[in-house]
Amino acid sequence: MGHEPLAYEKLRTFEGRVAATEAEGLDPVNAPMIRHWCEAMGDTNPAYEGPDAIAPPTMLQAWTMAGLTSYEGRSPAHDELFALLDGAGYTSVVATDCEQEYLRPLRPGDAITYDSVIESVSPLKTTKLGTGHFITTRMNVRAGGEIAGTHRFRILKYTPAKRSSSNGAAKKDKRQRPRPVVNRDNAGFWEGVADHRLLIQRCRACGTLRFPWLPGCNTCGGQEWDTVEASGEGTVYSYVVMHHPPFPAFDPPYAVGLIELAEGVRMVSNVVGVPSDKVRIGMPVRLEFLRADDELELPVFRVVDDAEGGEV
Repeated sequence: MGHEPLAYEKLRTFEGRVAATEAEGLDPVNAPMIRHWCEAMGDTNPAYEGPDAIAPPTMLQAWTMAGLTSYEGRSPAHDELFALLDGAGYTSVVATDCEQEYLRPLRPGDAITYDSVIESVSPLKTTKLGTGHFITTRMNVRAGGEIAGTHRFRILKYTPAKRSSSNGAAKKDKRQRPRPVVNRDNAGFWEGVADHRLLIQRCRACGTLRFPWLPGCNTCGGQEWDTVEASGEGTVYSYVVMHHPPFPAFDPPYAVGLIELAEGVRMVSNVVGVPSDKVRIGMPVRLEFLRADDELELPVFRVVDDAEGGEV
């Protein structure tokens, strides 16, 4: 709408520029925030409580967040880049992914400082959301001046794609189920699904099974793991029936269940095989794979019928 084309070479001049220098976390690492985090995440690892407690490594970014206040340590480069993209019509923003590396544990009382740099700005990309540029920022987090971890955060600054209700192809795309986010931590799970196998991670150090897939063990902190294949048997531990809001890819009402597998772990999936109002807690279910479209297959759970000893 009248915006001047934005030269990529101009955007590349921001790569390597400092986004924040010696910015300070608003609070030191502290036990109340650790407790709230663990309660929200359902993480009962004993390492996160008591006199020798450490903070969950995944809280790394939490200690640097400014809430509703401004980032006092932020350099002009960040604002200049965003103003440039806004002026070219890329006014929408969405976070896409992050990567973290943990170099030392954080403990209550640690004072947090951090530096960040604009690591990369991508060429113009077209996505289903729209057209724009991916911006990656790398942050170094320090405790008492010592490097504690790094945090890479990637966003997309974009112009939303125009939607046409008269376009048949657009309607077809709109009816597709949302795509799962596949990354290096869970790629093995989706490879198993493609082979009609439901794989559960198993810690090699303590043998604990875990789901969903994670890079480390919540019980002992072990980083090495293998997998076991689920038998496919389970029960409905809890469920909700979705009526609203409607999504084009789904046909409400439908049941979304928290399934307790025979192996002891739980996962969220659709419960199929009976009307949604007939689903009950404790119902036996069995794994099957649903072909959602030409590209997507998903694990779902079918209620076991009367002939097989179920309680439909």
